[in-house]
Amino acid sequence: MTADIDTELDAPAELSLGEALGLALRLHREKAYEGAEALYRRIIEAAPELADAHHFLGVLCHESGRSAEGIALIQRAIELVPDFPGFHNNLGNIHMQCGQLAEATACYGRAIQLAPDDADLHNNHGALLKAEKRFEEAAASFQRAMGLDPGNVRAYNNMGLLHAAQGQTAEAIRYYCESIGRIPGHPEAHKLLGLTYYSLGRHEEAAEVFRQWVEVAPEHPVARHMYAACSGQGVPERAADDYVEYTFDRFASSFEEQLNLKLSYQAPQLCASALTRQAGARRGLDLLDAGCGTGLCGPLVAPLCDRLVGVDLSGGMLELAATKGVYTELAKAELTEFLLGQGEVWDVIMSADTLCYFGDLRRVVAAAAGGLKADGLLVFTVEQVDDGTPPEGFRINPHGRYSHTRGHVEEVVRAAGLALLEAGEDSLRTEGGKPVQGLVVVARKP
Repeated sequence: MTADIDTELDAPAELSLGEALGLALRLHREKAYEGAEALYRRIIEAAPELADAHHFLGVLCHESGRSAEGIALIQRAIELVPDFPGFHNNLGNIHMQCGQLAEATACYGRAIQLAPDDADLHNNHGALLKAEKRFEEAAASFQRAMGLDPGNVRAYNNMGLLHAAQGQTAEAIRYYCESIGRIPGHPEAHKLLGLTYYSLGRHEEAAEVFRQWVEVAPEHPVARHMYAACSGQGVPERAADDYVEYTFDRFASSFEEQLNLKLSYQAPQLCASALTRQAGARRGLDLLDAGCGTGLCGPLVAPLCDRLVGVDLSGGMLELAATKGVYTELAKAELTEFLLGQGEVWDVIMSADTLCYFGDLRRVVAAAAGGLKADGLLVFTVEQVDDGTPPEGFRINPHGRYSHTRGHVEEVVRAAGLALLEAGEDSLRTEGGKPVQGLVVVARKP
């Protein structure tokens, strides 16, 4: 059986269904979501009983921020092939990420019935039980996964996280070390172990963990960045592009849940309030959401805008920003270079919780000033240095973000030819149960 499939790639006009599905999967893995979705839908149109196409399209919809649609598609795949455990597992994963724990429980339970010796299924079920604070049952699931597959590092990492959630730090560290011992280059265990040492204030040990990670995986962007952050060696001027892309592409699907439910995230609201105060009755704005992420600022400022553009380095974040339905355009680009190529086109440039990935702010603030129209506003947040005064006016912290002094912010704003209107202190989020203090800054171009 063949299907007439048109694509923009160098491919035959007529592909078998298997070839077409393989091509769609390749586009999907490469995060070419628009092309992959179009191809999945063409395949379903040609072969509506092909369960794999419904399943993979469902996964893509979830990754694009349309979880309800994704759930319905995977449920259709299950109707077509009821006894394939992978469909039930992925449906459980989506329910889990959406906080629908009862539904996830049913899905994982069915998957384990179908494949009782699959270590990954027991690991996923353990993660669900941990989320429900059923700690003893979660531990049993992780132990079952490790027994079935002693090389399953995800189960060791999750067991470490389980102990950490109960305040059993020594046990958590033991499992992270066990995970690293089994697969030395595996990123998650190094990251978890390093961050655990950081949370305990044991920064030298955290730096050593990240140094060892760099040794076995010298090209890993998180290893390089976190070693620099914890050791102070080779600190970059700003977080490297590959670090930002890697981190936020993987964080995209759970970004809003983590920030809003667990970290009391306030930066978008603080920026929007500051803009409202300073913009007065101005409407019809051309506004750039600089470092837009999943678009949390967009709905807050869209009523003020004729043109609302978002720019971000993470394609995964931009996919979710598009689902907000408020952006005129979205662009994947590094912020400073994007600003330098625009000219004086913006009434407002807003940057909520993005400049914490920059050290010296001179270049990015100067680029923003150059992109503003006369009387334009620059609105942004930075994390504030909480103790001492670094001579440069900023420093990288062991968690990987930069913090800045008020003096540095005032200096770079003046150097860019802007007038500082306000730089109020406020809590941007919580971390480790403590507020992260920052500055909410508004400056005007004369």
